[in-house]
Amino acid sequence: MLGNFTFANPTKLYFGDDSLQYLNDELPKYGKTVQLIYGGGSIKKNGIYDAVVAILKANGKTIVEDSGVMPNPTTEKLKEGIEIARKHNVDLLLAVGGGSCCDYAKAVSVSVHCNEDPWEKYFIRFEEPSCKILPVGCVLTMVGTGSEMNGGSVITNHEKHLKIGHVFGEEVMPKFAILNPKFTFTLPHKQMVAGIYDIFNHICEQYFSGTDDNTSDYLAEGLMRSVVHSSLIAVENPQDYEARSNIMWCATWALNTLIAKGKTTDWMVHMLGQAVGAYTDATHGMTLAAVSLPYYRHIMPYGLAKFKRFAVNVWGVSAEGKTDEQIANEGLAKLEAWMKKIGLTLKISELGATPEMIEGIADATLILKGGYKVLERPEIVQILRESL
Repeated sequence: MLGNFTFANPTKLYFGDDSLQYLNDELPKYGKTVQLIYGGGSIKKNGIYDAVVAILKANGKTIVEDSGVMPNPTTEKLKEGIEIARKHNVDLLLAVGGGSCCDYAKAVSVSVHCNEDPWEKYFIRFEEPSCKILPVGCVLTMVGTGSEMNGGSVITNHEKHLKIGHVFGEEVMPKFAILNPKFTFTLPHKQMVAGIYDIFNHICEQYFSGTDDNTSDYLAEGLMRSVVHSSLIAVENPQDYEARSNIMWCATWALNTLIAKGKTTDWMVHMLGQAVGAYTDATHGMTLAAVSLPYYRHIMPYGLAKFKRFAVNVWGVSAEGKTDEQIANEGLAKLEAWMKKIGLTLKISELGATPEMIEGIADATLILKGGYKVLERPEIVQILRESL
């Protein structure tokens, strides 16, 4: 039976190859000072930085730079962003980049006026903000996280070897997001496919839970088929606008909370992948890819009906003359073949993990209860060793 739920998403999206112009419609809604958040400088090479700055200046905004946001934003970087926002009395946080920039902007937004340690309050105790929240806007240049239309924020604490996400409520979601698929064309292949798998796994994390006939699962299956179809085109031709736009749109719908409705959701692949990332600082999507298959093979017997459905409805596996287990295994084999074809990393050892790290990574893995099997620590160690 479909459970009770509330759905609200206040983020306004502007999508398409002319979407940046709508930044002019949003900027007048906020005060004078904008904290411009971006990463390592690629937006300066591809012209996006100049285009955004021109619009900010045309709207009379004072620009405060906050560059150098890393792929896995750290507690040290968060402190830096908080100091910048406080010093300049910032009115709007504008993230120009991928999910890491958006995640980081949201962490800054709830921390500037917080009187406690944000790491402890939000990422250890998972409390909601009780202070003023700065508004966030996003100009997306990489797809995968869906951070442009959700309240999620993931921060890494290198000192404690922890990488933890907090999904904040709708008041923390970006006020607006600008999605131009052409802004993703210059991404290196590795980043593109890592983002593609992040999208796919977001859908899996919600799909592989529950046993009822839930509309959310039908939506999830369609999204997964779309990601697979478009990914194969994009890998061959990264400049294919239709493929890249469909991937971008799937990324948003994969994690804007819609397909989670009526679901318990799993998220253990993310917990395992984030723990690996805390030790290796590896690309997020690649850590997910490297732990997924061992995890899914481990839990498949506990959710066999859904894994069978996944094989048939997503991968087109024929069920005739086969046991449910054979069908389910064939589906995972097709998943693995696709992952290899688009160029994903399937071993955490290739991401920098060593056998000596396994116990520590296991300790850093948060155990969640929404999937088909609540893992015990020895099972986590086993899955990680199989991921090597």
